[in-house]
Amino acid sequence: VQLQASGGGLVQAGGSLRLSCAASARIFSSYVMGWFRQAPGKEREFVAALTWRGTTDYADSVKGRFTISRDSAKNTVYLQMNSLKPEDTSVYYCAADPRWVTFTTAPRKWGQGTLVTVSS
Repeated sequence: VQLQASGGGLVQAGGSLRLSCAASARIFSSYVMGWFRQAPGKEREFVAALTWRGTTDYADSVKGRFTISRDSAKNTVYLQMNSLKPEDTSVYYCAADPRWVTFTTAPRKWGQGTLVTVSS
């Protein structure tokens, strides 16, 4: 398994969760990594991205609330989600791509999803 996501769960509105995505060493060291999400009945959408150099990008809907980071010792990328809202309820997918320009539209590699449910 090249991408292994974990950390989803049920949380009340205003609460926090941290998602983790463990990657192979090759992917972690050279790919853009990040997260997408898909809510019931909606298309999958970009959430956040992080390059191996530390450049980040966020969807407007999560800016100021979500933070993407990486731990090189663990080959893991994290998504810290604070001030969660019911509309953040989705299956969250870890993804990776060699190129920044294609990551936000069609990442080449996907992990399994992890469900985040935010209750009101």
